[in-house]
Amino acid sequence: MRDWNVVITVHTGEFGTARNILKKLGPMAKTGFYNVLVMKVEDPIGFLETIHNLVTEDPHLLHILSRVVPATKTFDFKTADEFEENVTKAVLSWLPKIADRSFHVRMHRRGLKTQLSSQIEEHLLDEELLRALEENGKSGEITFEDPDAIISVETVGERAGLSLWTRDDLRRYPFLGMD
Repeated sequence: MRDWNVVITVHTGEFGTARNILKKLGPMAKTGFYNVLVMKVEDPIGFLETIHNLVTEDPHLLHILSRVVPATKTFDFKTADEFEENVTKAVLSWLPKIADRSFHVRMHRRGLKTQLSSQIEEHLLDEELLRALEENGKSGEITFEDPDAIISVETVGERAGLSLWTRDDLRRYPFLGMD
């Protein structure tokens, strides 16, 4: 599935169970990565609430679904340079939401090990956001202890999905599994 907008990681031994639960919620596909599924949903935020309701009804689902991360922005890329250009443009669109707040970028990369480094990309994006905030007369702070927001970057092969989650989102949806 090339046009996914949700990445799901599953706990070891629960792949079949997870597929049976999720297949009712929309088109889904296996990936070439261990315990990773992707889905295409019409409303990524509404999907998040659906998963929240399922987990509320059956908390055992948290032992099946390790992470469920909808993306509000997606793009395909072929090269590391193309990735960096597109991801920078996407995260900069969130400047108003992170201005004068604490945040950090968290990247989960699947594939392209020789082309992209999650740690390097996280650091570059954090620094780019701080620079852009300063240029706009705003401040921001990179912190990993209870940040106001986390920007999530998920890659599966040559596709990326991004989303921004607030502290309240992270508390309400523990299955986002940002840190």
